[in-house]
Amino acid sequence: MSRIDATFAALKASGRKALIPFVTAGYPYADVTPDLMHAMVAGGADVIELGVPFSDPSADGPVIQKAGDLALSYGIGLTQVIAMVRDFRLTNQQTPVVLMGYANPVERYDQKHAVSDVSSPFVRDASQAGVDGVLIVDYPPEECEVFAADLRAHQMDLIFLLAPTSTDERMAQVARVASGYVYYVSLKGVTGAGTLDTDAVAAMLPRIRSHIQTPVGVGFGIRDGATAKTIAQVADAVVMGSKIIQLIEHAPRADVAGVAQAFLHGVRVAMDS
Repeated sequence: MSRIDATFAALKASGRKALIPFVTAGYPYADVTPDLMHAMVAGGADVIELGVPFSDPSADGPVIQKAGDLALSYGIGLTQVIAMVRDFRLTNQQTPVVLMGYANPVERYDQKHAVSDVSSPFVRDASQAGVDGVLIVDYPPEECEVFAADLRAHQMDLIFLLAPTSTDERMAQVARVASGYVYYVSLKGVTGAGTLDTDAVAAMLPRIRSHIQTPVGVGFGIRDGATAKTIAQVADAVVMGSKIIQLIEHAPRADVAGVAQAFLHGVRVAMDS
């Protein structure tokens, strides 16, 4: 059983839902991410999504794009992100970590580190560092069977996005290769855009679950504890990103972890109430 599966099983047994914060690796300071990850766990995070900075993030809104641009200016790439996970694992062996990003950095990593006896150096190195799952925004499920099998062989899950526009056929395709959980993008558009329609989310989840057996997390547009609590009543997980990025944007280096921890603690209390 993967760390992600074990986490969701334990939450289900206790009648709780997963809180999954997203932060961009290397933001707002190049060296802050491992400390920030630990603080988010202390605040109540069950799984951490760690964004891999990329120059052309098609699914990300201006808040996360800006965070990625700053991290890139610090020289943060996939090699550094994997090292951050390795650092986090020195003292945390329980909390699942998911890398969220785009195909280009992964494929470039494999090109740069190619060896004859390893199908994907990225999968090998991510697994050795303690990564539990991968969400590649622009990898379609029909092109991912080999990648998914390689991840499973290294005890990692391949996570996919679903959207309000996803067809039954696409959900069935995702179901064939997805593991860990799926991430339902509750809004049309990019991260941080629009106002969340919680009734529409509640109506969509039974349709998703008719095709997909893994837990379903919901993200995009969740910015406070009250909304997180409402979503947690119908979903298996709540994903939050843009709001956290905004809160830590101008925080001094010494305060970043505490700001994120305090915010997530409030969300966790709301979800569990």
